[in-house]
Amino acid sequence: MGNTVRINTPVTTGEVRKLRAGDNVLISGVIYTGRDAAHKRLIELIQKGEDLPVDLDGQFIYYVGPAPAKPGYAAGAAGPTTSYRMDPYTVPLLERGLKGMIGKGLRSREVIEGMKKYGSVYFGAVGGAAALIAKSIRKVEVVAYEDLGAEAIHRFHVEDFPAIVVIDALGNNLYETEPAKYRIK
Repeated sequence: MGNTVRINTPVTTGEVRKLRAGDNVLISGVIYTGRDAAHKRLIELIQKGEDLPVDLDGQFIYYVGPAPAKPGYAAGAAGPTTSYRMDPYTVPLLERGLKGMIGKGLRSREVIEGMKKYGSVYFGAVGGAAALIAKSIRKVEVVAYEDLGAEAIHRFHVEDFPAIVVIDALGNNLYETEPAKYRIK
């Protein structure tokens, strides 16, 4: 389908704008985690005019609540959660430099328009590959909201984290283009 691309975080808007829907990506560097509860807290800070606990400029957020690590691993199974639950909170984070989101499932039109405006991409991670994904995670640190347990914001240090560009910064969307190829005419 697409090319295989290696990228290191943090990324620039220019790097992100070169990615295309369908590209297979191997991510190395830092990825932050966050789910609904953490996103809600981030937006509350933004609304109060306060600093975020992490600098999202040029960074990616993975929508995951990692399982406890087994001996010899930095993280347990780390499969993606459904992304649309973060949609109400996403655009303000894009405005603050967030360059990529990793999850599963559809995104709202508002999020896609924000991605185009601010130069961001949406990656899909394969839910059934949660144990495989965990092998790419080298180190895990809780950086905010420890009281949320697995849903706290973690800093993952990753090497060759596998993902696919589902929606690129131009708005090209595999959820729209690929099913059309298989429709009976």
